[in-house]
Amino acid sequence: MAVGEIGLDYHYDFSPRDVQRQVFAAQLELAARFEKPIVIHTREAWQETLDLIREHGLPFGGIMHCFTGGPKEAEEALALGFHLSFGGMITFPKAQEVRDAAALTPDDRLLVETDAPYLAPVPYRGKRNEPAFIVETVRRLAELRGTTPEEISDVTTSNFKRLIG
Repeated sequence: MAVGEIGLDYHYDFSPRDVQRQVFAAQLELAARFEKPIVIHTREAWQETLDLIREHGLPFGGIMHCFTGGPKEAEEALALGFHLSFGGMITFPKAQEVRDAAALTPDDRLLVETDAPYLAPVPYRGKRNEPAFIVETVRRLAELRGTTPEEISDVTTSNFKRLIG
């Protein structure tokens, strides 16, 4: 399938940053050796995450899991060949940057996810997220992109199958 969820998380600093970078580099090399796409988790570490990926390459594709960046990060990740996966955060009132990134993502690179049990979409925000709530994320994404939830479902399902197989 894929190697992941891998990446850098500088939010809580549970692990020293230099150790995170070393482990992440080793995981990128492992994915390349086994010819697998990668699933990236990045939090408060965008530049270093993208720099390490540039250094080690992305030969078999990848997903930016639970995308939380803005248009700048989206454009950089897309230029590297990533698919962007959006979760409940696109429904949050203060997440305009994430919505802007979702709006500019090409159809063939778009994915959705729950990130359960975290980041439940509005109107369930503050509750434990669950897969059934993805319909709210899909609805909001369809509104942003001027299409239907059914079209978002078809596009994202096709993209996932193509990437992961």
